[in-house]
Amino acid sequence: MPLTRDEDIRTLLENARTIAMVGASHRPTRPSYGVMAFLQGRGYRVIPVNPQITGEHVHGEFVFRDLYQIGEPIDIVDIFRNSAAAGEAVDQAIAVGAKAVWMQLGVINMAAAERAEAAGLQVVMDACPAIEIPRLRVPPVA
Repeated sequence: MPLTRDEDIRTLLENARTIAMVGASHRPTRPSYGVMAFLQGRGYRVIPVNPQITGEHVHGEFVFRDLYQIGEPIDIVDIFRNSAAAGEAVDQAIAVGAKAVWMQLGVINMAAAERAEAAGLQVVMDACPAIEIPRLRVPPVA
């Protein structure tokens, strides 16, 4: 089952350093744009992933086509895709050895969550780290 207890979500966020954001946008009006800036401001390294803007930069970070391209350890894959498309991002997260997948508000894919958990990944679903971090009083990354 996805993480639901506050202390489990807090621990996940406290132990994370690198977040890959699937569906990151270069448009300031998109929620992912603001969430990425918030997470960077809290000290996380956020790596944007979006095949439509591969090679561009968002908030100073190079945008990758997919998780396979990143080539470095990922603590959390933050998924800004619709529920149906989240499965592909989860499968990539499993393949690259991410520690957790985080499906954004409104993103619910139980089959993908079950695959991730079966592979040993932690799962958060239908939540936003930019809301959870202040609510849970998660300290900035050192």
